[in-house]
Amino acid sequence: MNAASTAARRSEELLETVFTEREEGRDGAAGILAAAPEEHAPDASRADLEGLASAGMLRLDGDRVALTEDGERRARDVVRRHRLTERLFNDLLDLGGRAAESQACEFEHILSPEATASVCTLLGHPPTCPHGKPIPPGECCGTYQKTLRPLVTGLPALELGGHGRIVFIAPRFHDRMDRLAALGVVPGTTIRLHQRSPSFVIELGETTLALDPEIAREIYVKPTEAP
Repeated sequence: MNAASTAARRSEELLETVFTEREEGRDGAAGILAAAPEEHAPDASRADLEGLASAGMLRLDGDRVALTEDGERRARDVVRRHRLTERLFNDLLDLGGRAAESQACEFEHILSPEATASVCTLLGHPPTCPHGKPIPPGECCGTYQKTLRPLVTGLPALELGGHGRIVFIAPRFHDRMDRLAALGVVPGTTIRLHQRSPSFVIELGETTLALDPEIAREIYVKPTEAP
C-alpha cells in the first residue's frame, strides 16, 4: 500500500470514529483519539484531527469535534460500507466475530459505490448491522427497480409456503426482540410462511405462531429449500 493510500485509510478511520462516537453521544477529542483503531490509525493524535480540520472535514472547538458537511458524507459512506460488509460476512458467509470485523475493516476502504449498492441489494437493504447499529441508507434503498434479486428479504416477501432462515430481526421496540426470542424466533431459525392474512402465520418445527404484520416486516430471512 502506498503512502497516499495509507493516509487516505487513516483519515477514513478517524472520520468513522468521530461518526461512531457521536452515535454514543460523545464528541470529545481525547475520547475519539482513544477509540481510533490502533491497527489502522496508529498513534492518532491531535495533529491528525487538525489535519482533517484543515482539509475541511472537521470543526474543532476546544476539545469538541464535529463533522463538516463533507466530513459527514465521507464518514457516513465508510460506516455504511463497514456495516454492510459485516452483514455480508455474518449472514451469508457465516463468518462472525473478530474475523468478520477484521474483513469489514478492510472492505470498507475498497468497495466502490457500485459494489456497495450491489451488496446492499443482495442483502435486502438491511437497516442494521449484526450489532444492531443503523446502516446509513443509500440511493439503492429507495429504489424498487433492482437488477439483482435480494438474497435476504423481509418475511412478507417470502413465497407463501416457502421456507427461510432468519438472518436478522430489526424491531422498532427492544422488548419485541425478547418476546420473539422466548417464542424461538431468533436468527438462525428456519421457518415456513403458512399464511399472510389477516395475520402472518409461520411454522417453526412443530410450533405455529401468528404475527402482526408490523412485526412480520421486522423479520428478515434468507429463502431456503425445505428442510
